Amino acid sequence: MKKINLLIILFVLALASCSERQPSVDGDAIIWASIGDATYLNPLLSSDSASSDINNLVFNGLVKYDKDLHLTGDLAKSWEISEDGLQLTFYLRDNVYWHDGEKFTSADVLFTYEKLIDRHTRTPHSSRFELVEEIYAPDDYTVIVRYDEPFSPALQSWGMNIIPRHLYEGTDINENPHNRNPVGTGPYIFRDWRTDDRIILEANPNYYEGRPGIGRVIYRVVPDVSVQFMELLRGTVDWMSPTPEQWVRESEKEEFLSRFHRFKYPSFSFTYIGYNLDNELFSDRRVRQAISYAVNKDEIIEAALSGLGTPATGPYPPVSWAYDPTVEDHGYDPEKALSLLNEAGWQINPKSGLLEKNGRQFSFTLMTNEGNVMRRLSAEIIQQHLRGIGMDVRVRIQEWSSFIHQYVNPRRFDAIVLGWSLSVDPDQYSLWHSSQMGEHQYNFTGYVNKQVDRLLEEGRRIFDTGRRREIYRLVHEHLHTDQPYLFLYFADSRVVIHNRFHNIELAKSGIGHNFIHWYVPEEMRRY
Repeated sequence: MKKINLLIILFVLALASCSERQPSVDGDAIIWASIGDATYLNPLLSSDSASSDINNLVFNGLVKYDKDLHLTGDLAKSWEISEDGLQLTFYLRDNVYWHDGEKFTSADVLFTYEKLIDRHTRTPHSSRFELVEEIYAPDDYTVIVRYDEPFSPALQSWGMNIIPRHLYEGTDINENPHNRNPVGTGPYIFRDWRTDDRIILEANPNYYEGRPGIGRVIYRVVPDVSVQFMELLRGTVDWMSPTPEQWVRESEKEEFLSRFHRFKYPSFSFTYIGYNLDNELFSDRRVRQAISYAVNKDEIIEAALSGLGTPATGPYPPVSWAYDPTVEDHGYDPEKALSLLNEAGWQINPKSGLLEKNGRQFSFTLMTNEGNVMRRLSAEIIQQHLRGIGMDVRVRIQEWSSFIHQYVNPRRFDAIVLGWSLSVDPDQYSLWHSSQMGEHQYNFTGYVNKQVDRLLEEGRRIFDTGRRREIYRLVHEHLHTDQPYLFLYFADSRVVIHNRFHNIELAKSGIGHNFIHWYVPEEMRRY
């Protein structure tokens, strides 16, 4: 009996020990499929959507957008804006803790700002903070930001996720081990990262808004969307973005609808061809315009998107207040394309059927990332269109991480098919301003236009929405003429989620705005 009692005691102690090491995951888990892995779990360094998906669950900014796209408090419970618009005063929450137990204070905000403007930090986000004249904290829960001139996206810019000073101070932020093992203040706590496989997060029981309803988030890397869909049907994936073909042909079936929620809504994003403007093939604006006339966007939208999108004429989607519906697309006109190419000195060689100039053929590689069926199909259709006007185009599909880090960031490409997810505010200084062309910055095509630079600078200094709309419509006009990108389409967002998840609410901002309030009824829990 003594031996049995001793075994029972040891077993209970072992369970208690396991409980301390592995927090309870009550509330089920959601398995979220992604075509690519994250790169940095440090919001100051990350520039890709996979990293942002995770960072936005682990970290918080001072402000955030609510379901109706209005700014509301996050780490800041309130704020004041001076009458001249040059000063922001943030009043921080005093009940927020980092996931390691340290208290969040104004010192973390000041440190994050210092790292954002540090020229040694490999960040694409510094342009949002260039106009800050002074920032200081009179106490642990107040931050005062003073600008040297009006900056209309100022309040929105402080949606930037804040990082912990006590874990980064005195280190090289670019190489700090917490870039792979993040500690935030957000609703989910980082637990594990298995490269090119999965990232695991667990609900933060001490989150200031309350513990999330879903106990665990498993972010699985499944590069093939066909495999994602099969796993969805098998029940090994809960959340994915289906291809347009999957949406139209599979997700409308009665059996599918009995098992999954479906959501479709306009997206704040666009897909484009970006040119390396240092490449002599694309340095002449007439060539870029010719490519625009040679590509049939309607055919791409029908074939690659199953009709679930609209042609793009510029960088502002129809849901943006800066969108200009009066800009007319170039339209599909191969003869006009050839005429422009002839003006630029390119002629068809009757033997090869290819364009030539000074003995050089018009031949280039069009790259895109693995796993995105729409981009791959778009690239293949564009390849056919451009072959029709004498261009030799090779399509190359590259794994996501190497695509971004080995080709896009160092500008080692001819042309790429990519997409941008956009902010609600139409300030696109970081995409188009000539000062933003360094490695790890967003103007990786190398676009330079002094008039656009001036307009982007002016648009940031004005608070009046009507005047800003006029400015951004002029930016739109310049970009439509210059064609540093071939703006392809605005695709609808499409999401399917297993129906055991409740309280999902579709709003102007999409479905993620109340993610911490999603839950699974106890009788439906799987994990």
